[in-house]
Amino acid sequence: MDKTPTIERIRKRPEFLAAAQAPSVARGAVVVQRRDRADGDPVIRAGFTATKRVGGSVVRNRARRRLREAARLLLPQTGRPGSDYVFIARGGTTTRPWARLLDDVKSALLRLAADQDPASAPSAATSDPSRTG
Repeated sequence: MDKTPTIERIRKRPEFLAAAQAPSVARGAVVVQRRDRADGDPVIRAGFTATKRVGGSVVRNRARRRLREAARLLLPQTGRPGSDYVFIARGGTTTRPWARLLDDVKSALLRLAADQDPASAPSAATSDPSRTG
C-alpha cells in the first residue's frame, strides 16, 4: 500500500538558519527553502515563518496557518524524504485566493525538487551534441 512520508515541524532557530543556507524559490506569495539533511532519516520537516513586514501579529499568524495547510496538502506528494522545508510568507499570503496560493506552493516545491534531482539535469557533455570537446 502507498505509504505517505512522515512530516514533522521545524521549531528551533538553528534549524531555520540551516535551511536559509539552502536553495530557495520564490513564487507569488511564498518563498520556499529546501535543505537536504543527508542523515538517512526519511522524515520530511517543515517550518513556517512570516516577518513583521507581512503585517501585525494577526496577519502573520493567518499567513502561517495558510502555509501550514498548503504544506499539509502538498508535501506528502511533492516533498522529498530527508529534506527540511521552510515556507516564508510574503505580503500577499493572506489575501491571495486559496487556489493560487496552492499553485504557488506546488510550483515552488516542484522547482526545488527538479533543481536537486541529478537525473533531471542534463550533464554538460550531453546537453549539446554538436560540441565535441
